[in-house]
Amino acid sequence: MDNNKIVELLREVKDPKTGQDLISLRMIEDLKIEAPNVSFAIVIDGIEPDVKSFLNFECIGKIQAAYPEAQVHVHLKSKSSNTEKSDQVLPQIKNIIAIASGKGGVGKSTVSANLALALQSKGAKVGIMDADLYGPSIPTMFGIQDIKPGVEQLYGKHKIIPIQKHDLSLISIGNIIDAEQAVVLRGPRLGGIIKQFIHDCIWPELDYLLIDLPPGTGDIQLSLVQTIGLTGAIMVTTPQEVAYVDALKAMNMFLLDNINVPILGVVENMAWFTPAELPDNKYHIFGKGAGKKLAQKSNSMLLGSVPLVQSIREGADNGIPAFIQEDSLQKKYFEDIALNTIRQVNLRNESGVRTKKVQVTT
Repeated sequence: MDNNKIVELLREVKDPKTGQDLISLRMIEDLKIEAPNVSFAIVIDGIEPDVKSFLNFECIGKIQAAYPEAQVHVHLKSKSSNTEKSDQVLPQIKNIIAIASGKGGVGKSTVSANLALALQSKGAKVGIMDADLYGPSIPTMFGIQDIKPGVEQLYGKHKIIPIQKHDLSLISIGNIIDAEQAVVLRGPRLGGIIKQFIHDCIWPELDYLLIDLPPGTGDIQLSLVQTIGLTGAIMVTTPQEVAYVDALKAMNMFLLDNINVPILGVVENMAWFTPAELPDNKYHIFGKGAGKKLAQKSNSMLLGSVPLVQSIREGADNGIPAFIQEDSLQKKYFEDIALNTIRQVNLRNESGVRTKKVQVTT
């Protein structure tokens, strides 16, 4: 019996929570091979009782298919005492970042789409979860309105497979319902969809998952922080005072003691207007300084400012984000935001304090 072969066979077995293989998630421990005996332990924290037997027999079946004489001994092992590990919902995703604002129309989805591509250009694996259930924009911005996500059955349960575009993993309710269908849902149903996008979606290994939130401080935001621990949030505002005032309220929700999600930084969108024929001119038609002021209030930083440019709007409408447009002059703005985001995330992670999901008490 070949040890490497056994490992590769176990790599074919998927974790029922994440859809990732057991070897990559380090769920296999104490592997010993003394032919014809093969023994190992599977770490099963957070796995439903009715799935444990499926997982057990799946491992046995894979090994005995290659080695019919094998006597496979599987020990199901719990590490629930290690709360840091057992509380982790998406262990294959290193950083989960909420993209938030106080009001609509300030460009959260534009920032999410272009920031994702900018982070990817730096070698990162990136995904976007479109959590704006009432007004999903990600399908339009990536030109995937007519594509439906795949579905895979895993241990008797149906799982959603994110759509791949530009090597990004994308999921949005806009790819599940008809384009003209209104989403008429109240709090519990909204929260249920967010949980489904997290628990019932087979996300690959990612360095960053960006969550494009709706504006404000409603049910979706609360459901998110109750479902998963966030690395941090990025606030998006325009320079206009009315946008700043609402963004400040939204930001303060994340900073509440019982939520305690750090603000990684602020992106100021539509910071100035530059006509294509006058590329050196700047017209501050929405005012100045709101982004920097919001960053100071959160003790974070201004990640970057993005001008109001026609090609960014056209790219969003045509499914070609500005960052990947040929000869795009706007690419540099999103590159700066990506580099600053990476720095802020690294500083956050170096602190050693992980954001925990909000516990609901009754």
